[in-house]
Amino acid sequence: MPPFHVTEARGASRRWLPALWLLASILLVPLIAGAQQPAANDSFPRSALQIRGAHGLNWFNIRIADTQEHRELGLMFVTHLPSEEGMLFPEDKPQNITMWMKNTLIPLDMLFIDTHGKILCVIENAKPESLDIIRCDKPSKAVLEIGGGEARRRGIKVGDTVVHATFHNK
Repeated sequence: MPPFHVTEARGASRRWLPALWLLASILLVPLIAGAQQPAANDSFPRSALQIRGAHGLNWFNIRIADTQEHRELGLMFVTHLPSEEGMLFPEDKPQNITMWMKNTLIPLDMLFIDTHGKILCVIENAKPESLDIIRCDKPSKAVLEIGGGEARRRGIKVGDTVVHATFHNK
């Protein structure tokens, strides 16, 4: 076969290469995104908790970030958090917990909670994808993340009590 046919055949296969890359990208993006969605990840333990305050009772279905891997992933890459859902980040003992919003795509309210379930600080509408450090100036046993604006909508305030097995409620 003359050399020009070989070159022509190679050139024809190269013309398909961009289309194949595009097709592969289209097929892989949903798989990669789904793998990073904690809301779709069943490896997080689930529970329910109640918040009691002057506003009454509020219930949340939560996922618990109980391992270092879960704490690092948290609610990163989640594009929607239903109003009755959240994520609890418990610690073994009270400490000055710091959080950030790296790769977190939605605003969140963060409730810093002491050993007895008392809410110490409420940080409202933490900015998505911010690298700013978020903290409470009081040692906390856990942080509960809920959808941005939920604390205000439900009347949740500092001093309210979170009832859950994580805390030593009176």
